[in-house]
Parts: sequence; structure tokens; C-alpha cells
Amino acid sequence: MVSSTKSLVLGAVWLSSMGALADSNFNWDALRPSTKLDWKPCYSGFECTRLIVPLDYDSTAGANAAIAITRYPSTSSKSDYLGPILLNPGGPGGSGVDYVVEAGEQISTILGDRFDLVGFDPRGVSYSTPTVSWFKSDAERALWIPSTQSTVYPSLNESEYAVAQQWARAQIQGQLAQERAGGYLQYITTDNTARDMLRITEAFGQEKLQYWGISYGSVLGSTFAAMFPDKVGRVVIDGVLDMDAWYSANLTTEEVDTDKALQAFTDGCFAAGPDNCAFYAPSSAQITANLQALLDSAKTNPLPVVTPISYDVFGYTLLKNAIFDSLYSPSSLFQILAEGLADLAMGNASTIYNGFIEAPPFECAAGSNTSSPQIPFHENGFEAAVSIACSDAVEVNDNISQLQQFYFEAQKVSSFGDLWSNWRVVCSGWKAHREGRFAGPFGAANTSFPLLVIGNTVDPVTPISGAIKTVQAFPGSVLLTLDAVGHTSINAPSTCVYGYLRQYFVNGTLPEVGTVCTPDSPLFPSSADNSTTLGRRTLNPGAKLSRAGRGIAAARRRVTRH
Repeated sequence: MVSSTKSLVLGAVWLSSMGALADSNFNWDALRPSTKLDWKPCYSGFECTRLIVPLDYDSTAGANAAIAITRYPSTSSKSDYLGPILLNPGGPGGSGVDYVVEAGEQISTILGDRFDLVGFDPRGVSYSTPTVSWFKSDAERALWIPSTQSTVYPSLNESEYAVAQQWARAQIQGQLAQERAGGYLQYITTDNTARDMLRITEAFGQEKLQYWGISYGSVLGSTFAAMFPDKVGRVVIDGVLDMDAWYSANLTTEEVDTDKALQAFTDGCFAAGPDNCAFYAPSSAQITANLQALLDSAKTNPLPVVTPISYDVFGYTLLKNAIFDSLYSPSSLFQILAEGLADLAMGNASTIYNGFIEAPPFECAAGSNTSSPQIPFHENGFEAAVSIACSDAVEVNDNISQLQQFYFEAQKVSSFGDLWSNWRVVCSGWKAHREGRFAGPFGAANTSFPLLVIGNTVDPVTPISGAIKTVQAFPGSVLLTLDAVGHTSINAPSTCVYGYLRQYFVNGTLPEVGTVCTPDSPLFPSSADNSTTLGRRTLNPGAKLSRAGRGIAAARRRVTRH
């Protein structure tokens, strides 16, 4: 997810100005919001608009929100045009605008040119307004969320006081949010974003939604289908969160395969051999033991890191997060993790720090001491994620001892419970809950078209059990299984999956029940694998799809920080 994800308590989660293309190339403030899609040229080959929607759908005469939308336009003839596909990269808090600006061409390579590929920033996120913020300036945000901590979950296993510390931070955040943004926070919810998606669809002149949602985007897609079953066109949800878990603020069940993903690293490293895995040892068990030794050492013997652009103390929390990050995208990150761990074992933390944690230090920009936030809006990912996740869920009033027990129980499910339990802790201070918000049922007996549900066999944060449960909740929908380790099919590129995606969107054709795809790349690619993939094979259609998939995965990681 919930990608991802990170630092629900310490940092600006998934969103980062690094790698994002949209923040420096277009002035969104120059676009006047409209009740219609008033497209203007933006970036290079894209069109942008801001759509007015009600802030409160129960009181449409009140204040409005403005949804930032961009599209990678279809190049097909009018007769071949198949309408818009709305895209959500996950988070919550990921910018759909950035995602499509960076990956629109690659997505078109997979789905074809008969669609407008539409990225939108959900209400509260990035360029959409009101933009969630409860800091008065960039400097205040940076003091609360230091740059290098903006991509980590604080480990609740760091010390015996960690849960209490994070609980206290959550109370401060909740109080600041109410005092500084309380007038609109209760409306920054998934059900309202689902309503916004219907407004966008209707503004295109379409009756039914076409959508591809990833990770948290599966919550958004499932919520839409439950609320508007007669408005479902072609809806794909990929990397599926358990809806009951999401809306109850208890994501413990989402960890059931996390340790399996870690085991895939140790087993894969051993199988790859010393030439292809720098952290190789003579057995998988020995690799596991060596990794545990590094974790134990990181608690008592953290290492100083100084690079040309930043510096930090590399300890247990940062190491645990680097390992966790790699589980999202094994085919691209396992070898990087292995190299970092090998260097760490030699007393050098720079490699793993640079590969997973490093961010440029904060510097005050001109005018940043004014009374209003000086956002690149891309820096509000933390606030947006907390607002959406906690406003969706039941009210959490857990005290410190209850949260400590919650964490202990989560540790029984996964060794990464010390990171994942932060989702519960951060909501313990949240007070913005709208009465009457969507609370189920989390399915529908008859959608106007069946959903395509995609799940990986070993997904570290959205196990395939969530996909199976969702198929059962929406009868007629079909599960497409990807036999791969990693979070969503995006992070395990598969030309097989891409073929079924294209058939579904173009023809409405679903895979046969029981269909299983495989990924294009091994967990530890050899030099021969890389040269084949990047060389002559890029001329054939399958290799073009695989290359496009890698580009989409890279774009999504930059937008969501996973």
C-alpha cells in the first residue's frame, strides 16, 4: 500500500518531490476550476483541467473542492475511441497527476491508444484543493518530519518506549489537524473520492467508470463498486486490501505474507549464488542468520553515514525499513539490498542508505517564513495519507497499553509488525470523523460489469487472501493470479498480465477462472538476463511490453515512495 507507505508518524510518506515531473513544469493555479472538463495543454503532450465538485455531497450548496486532472490523450480515431480510464497509483496520498505524466506513454503501450489515460489527484492530495496541510510553513514541516526520516516507519521495536513516543506524536498531529484544517478534514475520505470519480466519468460524457487502481487504489475501486454497482464499466483492482481491515484501522491481516517475501530473498540469494547475490552464504539459513546479526548489531552499534548530499545515523529503524522496502519490488531491489547488506557487514552503511533512505536535506526557500504553507504540493503526502486512512476508519481511542498489546499481537503475524502497526497508532490521535461516511457493505451482488481482480501469490502488504475475499464479495468477478513475490503486479512486471489487462479494457474479456501468470524477470537477474532484456529483445513486442512495465513500476515507486 499502503504502498505504501511510509512514515505515517515521522514522514511525508509516499510522496516526494524527487523524481516527480509535474511539480516544476506547469502552474496549476493558472487553471480556473470549472464544472466542465476545460482542457488546457500542459507538460508535453498532456492536457490538464480542474473540476469543481462538492466538498460535502450532503450539502451541495456549500463549499467546493477542485480536483486536478491530467490526461494522456487517445490518438485513435473517433470511431475507435473507447473512453477514459481513471488511474490511481495507491498510497493513499499518491499523485495520480504525477503518475500519468511520468508513465502515461508506458501505460498506453500496454493498454493501447484507444483510451484517454486519466490521472487525478484525490481530494486533499497534491494539486487538488483544499490541499490537506496542518503545518504553517515548509520549515515547520521539516522540523517535525526530517528529510531522511520522510521515507521510514518508526520501528516500535526500537526501544521499550517507542509505542508511547509514537502515541504522543499522534496526539499532537491530531490536535494540529483539528485546529488548523478541521473545517474540511472530515470530507477527505475514500467514499467522497469515489463520488468524485463518478463526477469525472460523467464529465467525460460516460455513464460508467473505467478504472485501474493499485494498492490503496483497490480500496477506492472496491468502494466505488460497492456504492455504485450500476456504474461499473471496466474496473481493475490490483494488489487488493481487505476492505474490513482498512475500514477498521486494523491492517494486521495484511502482514500474513510479509515474512514469506523475506524468505524469498534469502532463498533467492542462495539460489542465485555469489556472482548474482552479494550477500550470498552457503545456505539460506546462514543468510537468514547473517541478516539477523546485522539487525541485532544495528540496535546497539548504529553507524554514522555521511554522503555528498546528506548524513544520518544508520540504526535499527533505517535498516528494517530498507529491508521492508525491498519486499515491494524484489526484481529491481533484491540485488540492491544484497549489495547494501554486504557492505553493511563490512561496516559501511553508505550503500544501503543511499539505495533506500537518502533524501536531500531541507533548505528554506524564498518566502517560506510566511504564515501560509509554502508547498510544493507534492510535500503533503504525509498529511493526505493520515487524513484519508484515519478519516475512513472507525474512531480509534486506544491508549498506550492497548496499542502496545496491538503491536505485540501484530508481531505474532509478522516480524515487520513493528513497522506496520504504525497505521493503528497514528489514527489514535485522529478526531475528524464524518457521520454517515461509507461503512459497508463491502461488496455488491450485481455490478453492471464484473471486476478484474489481480493478486500476487506472495505480496508483503496486500496478500492474495484480500483478492480472493473481494472476488467473493463481487460475484461474477474474476481473480487473475500472478505467481510472483512483490507488491501488486506493477512491481513484478508480467507480459502475461498485460495481455489480460488489454483484453479486458478493449473487449471486456475476462481471464478464465484459475488463470495464473508468471513475471518476466527472476528475483536475482544475472548479467545475461539483463543484457538479453535490455538488448536485442527490446525490438520484439513482448520485450516492449516488459520495458513499459518496468517504466510504470519505476514511476509508481517515485510517486508513492514504493
